[in-house]
Amino acid sequence: MSKRLPEALRMREFALLWTSSLANGLATQMLAVAIGWQVYAIHRNPLDLGLVGLAEFVPLPLLALPAGHLADRASRRLVLAGGLVVQVAIAALLLLVTLAGAHTLWPFLAIAALAGVASGVTNPAGRSLTPEIVPPELLQGALALRSVASQIGIVAGPALGGIVFAVDPVAVYATALGLFALSVATILALTPRAAPVDDSAAAPTWENLAAGLRFILRTRMLLGLILLDLFAVLLGDPIALAPVFARTILDVGPIGLGALRAAPSVGALLAGVLIARRPLTLRAGPAMLAVVAIFGGATIVFGVSRWLPLSLGALFVTGFVDMVSVNIRQTAATVITPLALQGRVSAVEWVFISASNELGAFEAGAVASVLGTVRAVVLGGALMVAIASSWRRLFPELSRMGPLQELRVGSAA
Repeated sequence: MSKRLPEALRMREFALLWTSSLANGLATQMLAVAIGWQVYAIHRNPLDLGLVGLAEFVPLPLLALPAGHLADRASRRLVLAGGLVVQVAIAALLLLVTLAGAHTLWPFLAIAALAGVASGVTNPAGRSLTPEIVPPELLQGALALRSVASQIGIVAGPALGGIVFAVDPVAVYATALGLFALSVATILALTPRAAPVDDSAAAPTWENLAAGLRFILRTRMLLGLILLDLFAVLLGDPIALAPVFARTILDVGPIGLGALRAAPSVGALLAGVLIARRPLTLRAGPAMLAVVAIFGGATIVFGVSRWLPLSLGALFVTGFVDMVSVNIRQTAATVITPLALQGRVSAVEWVFISASNELGAFEAGAVASVLGTVRAVVLGGALMVAIASSWRRLFPELSRMGPLQELRVGSAA
């Protein structure tokens, strides 16, 4: 049986990391369904959903540079485990808020800010663990497998979260607490090899803190990849407004909300499995531009749909092409970045990713409150198509990017 597994999963350390990612992704997405439903129910205002995303994002840019430096100087395993312990505490706090009735918005905002702090400190370390434990020739498949673990959790998490929430909201948070605890245990059992350390970066000077940012700015191909993901998802991802569609447009209830949130992940899961089994060999730059344009088109379809199967299909497509873009960006960033600099580069990249997710949720809620939910989603999809069309001229280095297998450390710097 073990010989049928992808080669990276046959490695004990990566298997533990994969299991931790699976448990963490499942718990996180169960919480997202419950929080979204409870927050929207307080005032029936989509802006509240955006405020939760904004509260989670605000700590990230403040903590990015010191967190990246910490990831390159301390044990990445222990830093990640500490952040997961905070996630256990967050699940417990949400359980208490639910028991108290969940009638006010501010506890959700405060907990979202705490989650942002935990994410900002630990994600650079967590994202840097894979190249520590996986040899370069298995890296693209391993990164796809980590995404698969996350997407398995996301597929099951929203659906399971919606069903459990419909029966007992408290049970959602209790289950998530247990899954976060499992994630902590598997990370503590992991023993990665020691990463190369840049001794000159020991002191937390501005030059050392900003080394990752400087690397990205001078690597135009990587900068183009990261900014494309930032603007595309910031302006076009409709999933933050799923509670509005479920409650007032499609009228499908909390179980339908779980299905809507799961649909992109089903597409992403399929794409991730395909990439893990057969890594991408096509020219990565043009492929990246194409999948972003497809994402925008599918977003427009979702915005105008009033039929649940069509809405689910459109979201499935967004998830499939998003996984392709994520794998291209992650693989390129990981391969061309020196291992001793992985934490600081990952920290900056994580700010951009979170901006496109958490800050994107705020943007979606704010625009929807002004223009209406459907108009906001359709406009966002159209902007994504326009951005993909313009990026070839703004970042010609990206459009010339070849297969990922041809990249080497520093080759695009």
